[in-house]
Amino acid sequence: MQRKNNIDTLGAGVLIVCCLLMGLNNPLIKLVNEGIAPALQSGLRSAFALVPLLAYLLITRKRLSISDGSLGPGIFAGLLFAIEFLLLFSALDYTTVSRASVFFYTMPLWVAVGAHFLISGERLTRVRFSGLVVAIGGVALAFSQSNTSASEHALLGDLMCMLAAMFWAGIPLVTRTTRLSNALPEMQLVYQLAVSAVLLTAVAPLFGDLVRDLTPAIAGIFVFQSFVVVAFGFSLWFWTLSVYPASDMASFSFLTPLIAVFFGWVIFDDQITATFLVALALVGIGIVLVTRKTRAESRV
Repeated sequence: MQRKNNIDTLGAGVLIVCCLLMGLNNPLIKLVNEGIAPALQSGLRSAFALVPLLAYLLITRKRLSISDGSLGPGIFAGLLFAIEFLLLFSALDYTTVSRASVFFYTMPLWVAVGAHFLISGERLTRVRFSGLVVAIGGVALAFSQSNTSASEHALLGDLMCMLAAMFWAGIPLVTRTTRLSNALPEMQLVYQLAVSAVLLTAVAPLFGDLVRDLTPAIAGIFVFQSFVVVAFGFSLWFWTLSVYPASDMASFSFLTPLIAVFFGWVIFDDQITATFLVALALVGIGIVLVTRKTRAESRV
């Protein structure tokens, strides 16, 4: 499809589907945690998701290469990906889906901070800096709220989600500052899934029992999560990136934590207070401001 300068109706619809799938990610992880230990679940999910992705690449005959200088940074990005999901999956044993989603989806904030120092032309403007301040205020407000519907180690889970967001932010920064940018988006995902699949399944026995109360329902949720949320969802997102401007797509990013919080309330009866909603709104507004481009920047 020909590249477009603005988000059209098709693009908006695809982005909403992407946000819906990503918003389902945390609730599904928490459900599957009841049957499969977090480290093993995250490793197996990467391995399962890699299969349909490779099949898609074979069918479409896309040429993948490791001779373009992307191998080293690709493996490093895969390491960041593995640590990110080990932290997130483990955190959902301790904290609620709603709180995890607020902290985990602060990723664009840390990308903006890192890009300010690492990427020429990506300095924090007044608008972006104000968005960063607003979002951090929302995070602080969310941290201040009691987490009675989670475990006694809820604060640890919240902090792990925040740390996971920082590792997640490292992936686009590595991509943009190394030869990993030479690789196709699909190849970047292959690096992340392949490295995390090997690493996480290898270290999973270090974190205790591998299988908990695995039922057919949980196994089905895991398969759906691997094939639909990860393999299909990520591929759809990369396709959208190849057609529409990333700066316009960023304005949809606030939908994902909203959707995740909604499913946390519906599935797990997460406690949603008025103060928590204010915190969520502040984080969402901050993300929109941080990812916003000025007219001058858009013309570059």
